[in-house]
Amino acid sequence: MKRVATLGIETAVFERGSGPPILLLHGNPDTHHVWDPLVERLEAKHRCVTPDLPGYGETRIDDSFDFSVANQGAWVNALVEVLGLGRVHLGVHDVGGAYGLSFAAQFPEKLASLTIFNAGFTPDQQWHFWARVWRAPVLGELAMKLSTRGLFVSEMLKGGPKLKREYAEEAWKRYTPETRRQVLRWYRFMTFEKVLAGWDTRLRSAIANVPRRVLWGARDPYIPTSVRDRFEVPDVHEFADCGHWVMLEAPDEAARDIAELVNRS
Repeated sequence: MKRVATLGIETAVFERGSGPPILLLHGNPDTHHVWDPLVERLEAKHRCVTPDLPGYGETRIDDSFDFSVANQGAWVNALVEVLGLGRVHLGVHDVGGAYGLSFAAQFPEKLASLTIFNAGFTPDQQWHFWARVWRAPVLGELAMKLSTRGLFVSEMLKGGPKLKREYAEEAWKRYTPETRRQVLRWYRFMTFEKVLAGWDTRLRSAIANVPRRVLWGARDPYIPTSVRDRFEVPDVHEFADCGHWVMLEAPDEAARDIAELVNRS
């Protein structure tokens, strides 16, 4: 791990391997560890960069951090610049989608390729049950405070039919009270119809000539397939027996898909 300064915060970055740079952005409730199985399969020929997003893992923030969509993309750009990644192969998942796809919309010239795992970036997306709870004042704080290891693990296993219990148990240990507080801030800011208005159109235009692929777990209870289709990416690999965490549920196939895209880009 190393720490680098990005937009006034110290970002924890984990790197392994050498070769074309692949930047992988995780979601909620994960940290960079969600990418470990892919990194293990890619590091022999690729430089794998997996930061902890602001508020997660070892990247700590306070309430002054700006969660605007533009700033989320600017944070990714700052990371690309400070690490000297040049044109980068980008992979995004869940909350990391907002960060990475904002970056893609603003700085398409810095993208060598784009891989979208289960993520959304459209103003008419509907929130899943837990997101609606977190967005509610008082109720969100209560839900986070009363969350137990058993409930957390159970919900993750529902979201990922092939997810290993050991991963969910470790994710719980890293889901600290401070992380949960910042999760509430992010979900409450991200009022899709307001903050994402026009961004989906801008994204589609920006990445029209960028080699891109979607890797999608069909059994995801959080993000519907209709959201995936809004990306208008013709190269879609649907994993019929996977849920929200394709990179953990089918790491061999996911790594092969990314490597193939990187190698032809």
